[in-house]
Parts: sequence; C-alpha cells; structure tokens
Amino acid sequence: MSAKTTGTAKKAAAKKAAKKTPAKKRATAKPATAQKAAAKRKTPAKKTQARKAAAKKAAPVSAATKLATSLHLPTNAIIGGRSVPAASGKTFTTVNPATGEPLAEIADCGSIDVERAVAAARSAFHGPWSRFTPGERKKLMLRFATLIEAHATELATIETLEGGKPIADTANIDLVETIDTIRWHAEAADKINDQLTPSGMGIVSMVVREPIGVVGVVLPWNFPLLMAAWKLGPILATGNTCVLKPAEQTSITTLRLAELATEAGIPDGVINVVTGFGPAVGEPLGRHRDVDAVAFTGSTETGRRFLNYSAESNLKRVLLECGGKNPFVVMHDADDLDSIAEHAVNAIYWNGGQNCSSNSRLIVHSSLKDELLDLILEKSREWTVGDPLDPETRIGAMIEPEHLEKVLDNINSGHVEGADCVLGGNQVRMDSGGYFIEPTIFDNVTPQMRLAREEIFGPVLSVITFDQPEEAIQIANDTAYGLAASVFTSDLRTAHLAARAIRAGTVTVNSYGEGDVSTPFGGFGLSGFGGRDKSLHAHDQYTELKTIWIDLQ
Repeated sequence: MSAKTTGTAKKAAAKKAAKKTPAKKRATAKPATAQKAAAKRKTPAKKTQARKAAAKKAAPVSAATKLATSLHLPTNAIIGGRSVPAASGKTFTTVNPATGEPLAEIADCGSIDVERAVAAARSAFHGPWSRFTPGERKKLMLRFATLIEAHATELATIETLEGGKPIADTANIDLVETIDTIRWHAEAADKINDQLTPSGMGIVSMVVREPIGVVGVVLPWNFPLLMAAWKLGPILATGNTCVLKPAEQTSITTLRLAELATEAGIPDGVINVVTGFGPAVGEPLGRHRDVDAVAFTGSTETGRRFLNYSAESNLKRVLLECGGKNPFVVMHDADDLDSIAEHAVNAIYWNGGQNCSSNSRLIVHSSLKDELLDLILEKSREWTVGDPLDPETRIGAMIEPEHLEKVLDNINSGHVEGADCVLGGNQVRMDSGGYFIEPTIFDNVTPQMRLAREEIFGPVLSVITFDQPEEAIQIANDTAYGLAASVFTSDLRTAHLAARAIRAGTVTVNSYGEGDVSTPFGGFGLSGFGGRDKSLHAHDQYTELKTIWIDLQ
C-alpha cells in the first residue's frame, strides 16, 4: 500500500486491499460458473462473506442439517479398491466433538492392514497408473474433482460432524478449495517439461522426472479433506500411488474420498486408506521398507518420529509440515486499523484457532495497541461459538477432550504468569456435551511467557507491544517455529525489509493468509522439513530426477 494514500481514499484503498487478500490446513455443489468464481483462494474477508452468505442461503445448510441424521458413513479401510474391515476385526469409536456422542465404529487397523495396503499400492504402481500419460491421469483427476463437487454437501456435513467445524466453513471454504486443488494439479500434470542440458555436439543429455513410487500420507484432524487434496493432487499428477492414514479423530471423509476416486475410474490400489492409531498404523507405515516417501502434516513431536522411522528403515524421503507460533506484526505506520482488526480476528479465530498458520501472537507498536485492541475486542463479539451445523456459528468445537484441556491449561498459564485476560478464557456450552472454548485475548504478554512460545491451537490471542521496528522483528523471530507471518505497514520499504527479515515460509503483507494453490506452503525450523505443499514445487518432491547421458559419437 502506498504511503502517499491519505484520508478517505486511504481507508477505501485499505479496505479494497483487504478484500483481495489471500487466506489457509474443508458445500454444496455449485453451478459451473459460480463454482469457477468460488474456487479461487478465499481471503479472510471473503471467508467472512462466505459465512454470511451461507447463513442467508437456507437451502444448502438446511440440506446439510437433514443429511446429518441420515448419512451413510463409510467405516472400513479401503485397500486395493475394496472396503475391508481391519484384519483383527477390531473397531474404535469416532465421536462428534460438538456433542460428545458416538458417530460411528471405524476399522481399527494394524500392521497387517498396512502390509496389505502397501502391497496394493505397489502393485498399482507397477500396473498401468505410473505408465499412464500425464494427459490420461489428468482426465481421471478431473473426473475425481467433479465427483467431489457433486457430493460436496455430503462431504461438508461429514466434516462438520466429525471435526466440529462450522458448516459455513466446510461448505464454502474447505470443499471449494479441495475441489480447486485437485483440478489445479490435474491441469498441471501435462504441462511440466523435462530438460535437455547443453552438453555439446555428439551428446544428448536429458534430465527427466520419474514418480517416486509408493507414498505414505499421514493426515491431520483440523483440515482432513483439504490436507488430503494438498497431498493427493501432486502425488497423483506425478504418477505415484499412496496409502493414507487419516487422523483417528477424522477418518470418514478420507474414506469417502477414496470411494469417489474409485468411482471416478482411478485404478484400484492407487489410493488406499488405512484407519487407526499412530502406533498401530502410522509407525508401521513410516518404517515400511517398500514405502518410498512419507508426507506428514501434524505436530512437530510426531514429525520427529517419522524422521527416525526413515533413518531406521530405508531412508525414505520425509516431507514434514508441522506446527507454528505465527506473528501478526503491526508497525507504527500501519493504517486502517479497522481492516487490520478484521484480519487479526480471522487469523486467530478461524477454525477455532486449530490451524497451524493461525497468527496467535499480535505484535503491535505501543502507540497503536489500545486503539487496535479495542477494535479487535469489538469484532470478537461477532465470532459466535455454537452448534457447528448452525449457519450462524463462527467457532465450532475443539476436536476432543484432551485437546480442550491442553488449551485450557495454556489459558491458565497466562493467568499464573501475570498476563491480563481481557476477553473470554472459559469453556462454554458445557450442557451440549461438546468441547467448546470462547474467544480469548491476553494483553500485556511478554515474549518469555508460555502463551507466547507454545502452539496453543485454540482461539487464544496474545498481545505483545514493541517500540522500534527492529524489536518487532526480533520478537517475531523469537520462536523455534517458522511457518507463517503477517506484517502490516503503509511503507513499501518497511514491508520489503520486514518480509525478508522474518524467518517464515510464508510472509503476507497487509493481509493474513497463505497465498493460493499456486504458491508453496511450508515452514522453517520446527515448522517443517524437506517439502512444500501446493504449487508446482509440490510436484518435484514426489518425483526422482534421473540423468540420461547418450554418447552419439
């Protein structure tokens, strides 16, 4: 934003910019023209508009509410294109976090099931899939995306039931982006060229990409569908097969996705889903010597384990997208505080703060803090906590009781360490049987406090002040994580210098977000290792480079 913009024009420009700002890691089918427009990456402002639109459109949400009581929920593993129970016959209960009530009994798989799934994936890889032309894979992936779109209301409803996410978000953000991601990578499949090198007369030197093989995919519970799409898009486009392990809290949409892939004509064994818990499924998958790569999104602690599994087995490629403690930096010359406040509440409350790119540290110049905090407190009232199936709900449930207690324990640490709780801080809607926390803000937080250092993964904002720009950068970088950051300033020079100085995989300026499907997403430090989701860069990590040197002399 230009520093020369002043007065009313400046406010208008800032608001216009906010509406264009990109935003992150899940719907009713839309007409083709509407879908094309909706499929663009939504900004926080657009996400707010989408929620309001969902509230006004009674038909889609009403349909989802009715579906919630009549859905057929897939519960078996998907191996080699078939729905099969766990080899042990065991099941576990998946629970609706908004009510605490059981939803379904899911196959409780183990190492035998992992063996079968990896064998199916290897067989499919050596079958037609890896030998399909990129154009042939593209056609099947586009058909897959169309089927997801046709079942969007069903998938959004399941995602809301099992994950506690507001239906307005799952229907109008997660599903739209899931479909867009599969389509984008499908279209990229036949548009990436290999290379010839300038090695001189009499030599043909080619650098070609080949699919890496069988990929183990370990998914998080906060964005089950969207994270599956982020992985599946480049994995399928480059000719690989895979074994997916969904989070045990949110297995059902991944199972349904695999069913739709089979219906789309993707060969049996290309996408396998093995449900269950980390020690029984995740570890055998990570240690399997016939798995060529593992793509993981989740906690840093679990990510470390997959590095160990690789080192202790076949040195498979490991791609990690882990946690974050992301800064939201407001410089002294930032303008249109109302727009900044809107970005700030989106950054911390969207998905209930259960988002690895959530900006949970508000680092604001001391001269602006009081005014900005007042605006944030005012806008926080719009973020209603409620039944996730209600279109008016802005914040749904925490995923499970253990996570609820973790967030509450972090809130308690703020009280103990002397921060000032100026909003919320309590568990709410306890009569529902679900796991809800109200929007919470702590003022007068110092960088040494636990609130400012640990990833809370809840709707908890810490406010930290600074006086000099260099201090702001130092505070922003005072973390072991480095996933995302946002900087607000009206000075172009400050914007460039701050964006370069902050150690994070994605830095947005005058916005909160993660870019769009064409930009890579991943982090520095404890936030990630060895890979990026989204963009053409994601294709590279699921391929092997091969040099072919031909001496024509």
